[in-house]
Amino acid sequence: MRSQTRNKVWIFMEKNHVTTNLVLIITSAIIVIPLFWIIITAIKGPAEIFYRPFSLIPERFALFSNIAEAWSRAPFTNYYWNTVVVVMGLLVVQLIIAIPAAYAFARLEFKGKNLLFMIVLVKLMITAQSVLLPNYLLVSSLGLLDTKLAIALPYFSSPLAVLLFRQAFKQIPQEVVDAAEIDGCQGLKFIWHIGISLIKPMIVALSVISIVYHWNEFFWPMLVTDTAKARTLTIGLALFGLKGETGAEWTLTMAITIVVIIPLFFMFAVFRRQFINSFMQSGTTG
Repeated sequence: MRSQTRNKVWIFMEKNHVTTNLVLIITSAIIVIPLFWIIITAIKGPAEIFYRPFSLIPERFALFSNIAEAWSRAPFTNYYWNTVVVVMGLLVVQLIIAIPAAYAFARLEFKGKNLLFMIVLVKLMITAQSVLLPNYLLVSSLGLLDTKLAIALPYFSSPLAVLLFRQAFKQIPQEVVDAAEIDGCQGLKFIWHIGISLIKPMIVALSVISIVYHWNEFFWPMLVTDTAKARTLTIGLALFGLKGETGAEWTLTMAITIVVIIPLFFMFAVFRRQFINSFMQSGTTG
């Protein structure tokens, strides 16, 4: 009887393992195939993508010439600079606001604490699209339209960052906090000298999430910018794809797309281990 039960369990686990692998293969294909297509298109000359039969191997490697040609036709240097300034500046402000707030929610006791944290959670559930109009009216009333600050302003407070950092601060042993207080290290002093180093993996994780999200953001920057002085890469790439007299020039567009996404791949490759470990080590302490 036990042998039959073990066999049934083994068969079930084997089937489940096969199903899991199949799902992973299909999901990976869905992700990889578009990237593969972008690369194949980007390394070809303008006419080669229309050749029949289709060939994966280009007649000549044209990636760098395609990038140079696209770069000369549009102000991608401005777009790149604007994107870096917006993304990195926004991340710094998010950290400055979220880390002390998270410490207060995790380690301090004050009136209205639970209510305020509930408001943070509610804000986390509100999508950016649902507050587009209020945000636009606010930015417009401040005279910030067509500026980099207009793109970043609605995202200065990050409820996700507060939630993640709160969980990280709650995992710090009380003995560490008590020892620091005995040495006169508490509040902002504790955060700066001890807390930040202890929650560094979560800071890395939040940084990756924030950079990827705002690097790829399209609709809000499109709404509040009108000229190249403030536009970001996603807007510039979309406009470039529409500039061709006979339609999109796909080889040039795909070549620039590679330039746009390479920093994200590089960043994730560098911080992949810290990113994964930060969530594996994070608990669910109340």
